[in-house]
Amino acid sequence: MMITVLIILYVICALLMTLYAGSAIILLFIYWRYRHRPATLPTVDEWPSVVVQLPIYNEQHVVERLLEAVAALDYPPEKLSIQLLDDSNDETSAIAAACIRRLQAQGANIQHIRRENRTGYKAGALAYGLTLTDAELVVVLDADFLPPQDFLRRTVPFLAADPRLGMVQTRWGHLNPFTNLLTWGQMLALDSHFVVEQTARSRAGLLMSFNGSGGVWRTACIREAGGWRDLTLTEDLDLSYRAQLCGWHFLYLPDVVVPAELPPQIAAYKQQQARWAKGSTQTLTYTFSPLWHSQYSLVQRLMATVHLCQYIPHPIMVGLLLLTPPLLILRSLDDVPLGLLGLVGLGPPIMYAVSQQALYRDWRHRLLAFPILIALGTGIAWNNSRAVISGLLHHQSEFRRTPKFGRAWQTSSYALRKDYSVWIELLLSAYALWGVWLALQTQYSAIVPYLAVYSFSFGLVAFWSLRDRWQLAHEVQTS
Repeated sequence: MMITVLIILYVICALLMTLYAGSAIILLFIYWRYRHRPATLPTVDEWPSVVVQLPIYNEQHVVERLLEAVAALDYPPEKLSIQLLDDSNDETSAIAAACIRRLQAQGANIQHIRRENRTGYKAGALAYGLTLTDAELVVVLDADFLPPQDFLRRTVPFLAADPRLGMVQTRWGHLNPFTNLLTWGQMLALDSHFVVEQTARSRAGLLMSFNGSGGVWRTACIREAGGWRDLTLTEDLDLSYRAQLCGWHFLYLPDVVVPAELPPQIAAYKQQQARWAKGSTQTLTYTFSPLWHSQYSLVQRLMATVHLCQYIPHPIMVGLLLLTPPLLILRSLDDVPLGLLGLVGLGPPIMYAVSQQALYRDWRHRLLAFPILIALGTGIAWNNSRAVISGLLHHQSEFRRTPKFGRAWQTSSYALRKDYSVWIELLLSAYALWGVWLALQTQYSAIVPYLAVYSFSFGLVAFWSLRDRWQLAHEVQTS
């Protein structure tokens, strides 16, 4: 009986992973079909009014360059206003105030908006800013983004030409892709999302999302969808689906690039991923029923569900790892069909290669970081699994922003100094290594590479965390 239960659980996990990996194959086919159909920039008879919202919280390293980049945007000055939505409680506000005074003297229309408290976090700040403007369009930029000067000239015309277009998303670029192996691996993952996934979803009429920054919203769309709300940690994904379920459609422009900073510290990266994992799972719980009662086609609803489940594979991966050694001991792994999973599992790696080839001449060199990406994606599975489970259970938690450094992170007060998940990751690494030994002893050699990847990945992420902790301690001693 116990063997049967373990096999059933293992097969369910393997099938779910197969379905998720299969969705990557579908997106690849869609991307290849539509990749050469870029949107044509419409002409504009009258430019609509635009407010650029900059929600920040303790961003002293990057706030000045953000304000200067936004103030330099090419747009009719009488139609452009800027809101710095500043919830900071450190030196950021003083730095921002001095910069704003200088830019205002040069003619920029910038408001420095401070709230009494941080209620609603980023969503609350954005919602409050909307009560202070009557602009037709809203640009949202996080603190580490640097929009190109022609950003509005290349995005606003689409909204001006189509009254039912609710949002235009642009592609994220990278300010620091080669700071270390961590940022290099992140570059591959984000490029895959923005080149293949977003392009495929947008051009095939699938539901897509605003990515939280680098997008232009129609104010009427935000308000009709119910506005920004803080029920989830991913207010961007939540509003995106509510808006599309109201009948608005979105557009993605992969040729308009807004570079941003990649987290160079593993603890910061894990905090970011946990927030995204929990927030997207929370959005899934609130959106699943309205989505499946909507008028969208079956394919659209299925692909949207997979999109909202994008972090569910992490607890499944942990489940597969935990189940493997017992099945090896019981010599029952022969009863588990894994061939299809291995085949469709090629989808995500192909997506990474396709995105790099589409963007860079030195794409082969950039793909050298692929093993790091695999290790990252596997090694943070425990970190993200906890977040997914918390999201499913609707546990409330603080919105913890990803710290931006704009310089060497080891010298910043924003560097994160606690990461308790490292001990679980070390245990999982040892557990997977035990599985490797069991597989060799029981002659299940085919499973050895998978378990070895688990062991290496969890061990690498734990090592990264411990090394970062040592670097911070060493910096304190030498300063």
